[in-house]
Amino acid sequence: MSRERWKELRRRTHQVLEQGAVGDGTSRLVDRLLVGLIIVNLIAVALESVPAYAAQYAVAFAVVEYVSLVVFTVEYALRLWSAVEHGPYRHLPPLRARLKYALSPAGIVDLIAVLPFWFAFLVPDELRVLQVLRMVRFFKFARYSPAMRSLLDVLYRERRSLFGCLVIALGTAVVAASLMHLAEAKVQPDKLGTIPDAMWWAIVTIGTIGYGDVVPVTPLGKLIATVTIFLGLVLMALPVGIIATAFADQIHRRNFIVTWGMIARVPLFAELDASEISDIMELLRAEVAEPAQVIVRAGDTAHSMYFIAAGEVEIAVRGEHLRLGTGQFFGEVAVLRRSRRSATATALSRTNLLVLDAQDLHALMRRDARVAARIKDVVAKRVGHEVVSPKGDIVTEEIEGA
Repeated sequence: MSRERWKELRRRTHQVLEQGAVGDGTSRLVDRLLVGLIIVNLIAVALESVPAYAAQYAVAFAVVEYVSLVVFTVEYALRLWSAVEHGPYRHLPPLRARLKYALSPAGIVDLIAVLPFWFAFLVPDELRVLQVLRMVRFFKFARYSPAMRSLLDVLYRERRSLFGCLVIALGTAVVAASLMHLAEAKVQPDKLGTIPDAMWWAIVTIGTIGYGDVVPVTPLGKLIATVTIFLGLVLMALPVGIIATAFADQIHRRNFIVTWGMIARVPLFAELDASEISDIMELLRAEVAEPAQVIVRAGDTAHSMYFIAAGEVEIAVRGEHLRLGTGQFFGEVAVLRRSRRSATATALSRTNLLVLDAQDLHALMRRDARVAARIKDVVAKRVGHEVVSPKGDIVTEEIEGA
């Protein structure tokens, strides 16, 4: 196989596994098969812990595990091999790009998904409990679930606030345990005789669980418990409020989740790294178009580009009618320069759009010299060499494959 064919195969493998093009049936089929296998795995691991099922369906459980081992091992190997095609890693040497993937959270989850079973061949039977780590395959859902990715992003973004809540809760537990120890040590020396013993009571009380295995019996102890319970209600509400507010804010800004691949597929942004694409994603605003609604009209001044997050849009250009679906985009050149719309775009169904305004992108470019330099380089190559029409705002890549 020639070097070019080999590179094309690697690029295609990356597309299928990571960010297949819109309408790519192979990518969609692979994703669904992997998701199905993950679900079967989780059910099998849970049922295998029941002795009766483990004995009756031992062969079936073994088949599921062997098939999973082969599939997930091949998947990991292919992801490792094709990591050099990942946008942020393209400028790195192949070995370093693959190391970057291997050390990324997704790469670590993919590795742990196959390691436990291999360990079972190398360690004594007593250590085969390591296979319970197969449940980590649940986290592979994050690769296929936009909602889970969104929640993980919120948790990461609010990590400092959540850590602050944890510190406050632990500090409150130490103070409450110390006071309860002073009030109840003589009455209940076996349960509250030391501050470490009293910490158990303090933690379950602040957590609003209250198992009831340790309860105060003195008036002072009951007063301390009452105050601790009310403090616990406040402390437990803090992280819930932080996460709920951050999650609602993200949904309010976009009303739907945008994958990294949607932005990275735009030629204008393809050479940006993950952090720069993340900055651009923050600028997107949500817009909903009803069926038959004209989104942009030919001849109008172009000042925004559009990503189709859900739905379908018809582009009427040069006497032809083309359809764009989820993940595709149009009006890219509008964010580069003032031009006229060269086509009319009409929503064929209720369509969720992400809109990037030129003024917002230019503000980012003024704020971040790296983004400005990369985008200006693309502009010079694409517009300067007449890759686009001097008057229009629709380019070939936008309707390719439509």
